[in-house]
Amino acid sequence: MMPWRRHRRSTPSLGAQAQADAWQLISLLLDYPDERLTSLRPVLRESAAGLPKAVGAPLLTFLDRLDTVPLDRVQSEYVDTFDVTRKCSLHLTYFLYGDTRKRGAALVQFKQAYRAAGVEMADEGSELPDHLSVLLEFGATTDPASAWKLLNDHRVGIELLHRALTDRESPWRPVVVALRATLPTLQGDDEQALARLIAEGPPQEEVGIDQSPYAMDPALDEAVAARPPTPQPSARADLGPTIPVGAPR
Repeated sequence: MMPWRRHRRSTPSLGAQAQADAWQLISLLLDYPDERLTSLRPVLRESAAGLPKAVGAPLLTFLDRLDTVPLDRVQSEYVDTFDVTRKCSLHLTYFLYGDTRKRGAALVQFKQAYRAAGVEMADEGSELPDHLSVLLEFGATTDPASAWKLLNDHRVGIELLHRALTDRESPWRPVVVALRATLPTLQGDDEQALARLIAEGPPQEEVGIDQSPYAMDPALDEAVAARPPTPQPSARADLGPTIPVGAPR
C-alpha cells in the first residue's frame, strides 16, 4: 500500500458545510471558464470570503485575477495548462497509471462509487469520472465520505498537479492550494515517496509511452489546435445551497 493511502482513514478538518462549500467552489474554478463562470463571480467571492482563511484566501486570489483578465485569455491559458500538458492533468488516475489497462480499472472504482450513491454522470462523453471537478462536485453535493476516500487514494496526483502548477507559475495554483488545505498534510515518508514519483514518473512497464511520462504530449497539442477551446454544453442540475449552478463540462 502506498504511504499516502493511509490518509483515506483520516477525518476532515473542516466542518461539513465548509468542506462542501470549498469543494463546490474549487470544482467550479477548475472547470473550463466560460461566461456563466464570470457571471457567478460575486457569489463565488462571497462564498470564498466565508471559508477558513487557509482555504478562502487562495480562492480570493484567483478570483481577483479573474476580475481583471479578459475571458478569452483565461480560456486560452486554461487549454494551454490543462489540455496540453500531461503533468497538469485534472484526471487523477493518470498520475499513477498513465494510459494503461490499470487506469481503466481505477476509473471503474470512481464509477462504482458514484453509482453506489445513486449518481450517474449525465453525459459520460464529456468528462471521465476521475476528473477533479467531477469528483469535488460529487463530494460537495452527494457523498462526501466516498469523495474523501477517492481524493486521499489519489492524493499523489493532487500533489503532482500542485508541483506542476507551481513550476509553471500558473494562475490556477491558488485553487489547488485551497484544495490541499482541505486534505491531510503530507508527512515524512509521504514526501519521500512523492519525490521518487516526481523523479521517476509512473512505472515504465505500466506506462510504456515515452521516457518522460509527464512531458508534453504532441498528440494532445494537435488535438487542441484542431478544435475550438469551447466544450460541448450539457444540461446540469442545481449543485447545492452555496453555488446555484456549475459550469457546463
